[in-house]
Amino acid sequence: MEITKLLGVYFLASFKFIFGITGGYAAGYNMFSTMLITVIGMMTTVVIFTYFGQWLKRRFLDRLFRKRQTFTPQNRKKVRIWKKYGLVGIAFLTPILLMPIGGTLLATSFGGEKKKIILYMLISAIFWGFIQTYAFYEFGDRVRVYFE
Repeated sequence: MEITKLLGVYFLASFKFIFGITGGYAAGYNMFSTMLITVIGMMTTVVIFTYFGQWLKRRFLDRLFRKRQTFTPQNRKKVRIWKKYGLVGIAFLTPILLMPIGGTLLATSFGGEKKKIILYMLISAIFWGFIQTYAFYEFGDRVRVYFE
């Protein structure tokens, strides 16, 4: 059924950007459809976690992990990335290195303006969506033979 494939790709993209591209490719969608679904999936997550991320974090994560260390190597790395690259850098890195949830929570936790978070994430999603989708569709069949 077409709607289940579409929703599957959408939810994959909302979790991890590259999963949307690979899911669209596997589902047989054309390049433009795959890119569009992937960008929409990521941006849905970005909007939800931009506006409700701190509430979700307090409601669920803080209950699961009551005792947390403040100065961990992972937290120091996050602070270094924020200080060095800012919101633009976080948005740029989210589709290729971070998950949409992680990048958005990182941007909101450091006090990024909500409208700017959404705008920069959208620009980044479109940019990386085009590049990664094009590369995957152009070279996917050639590379796949090495993994079979």
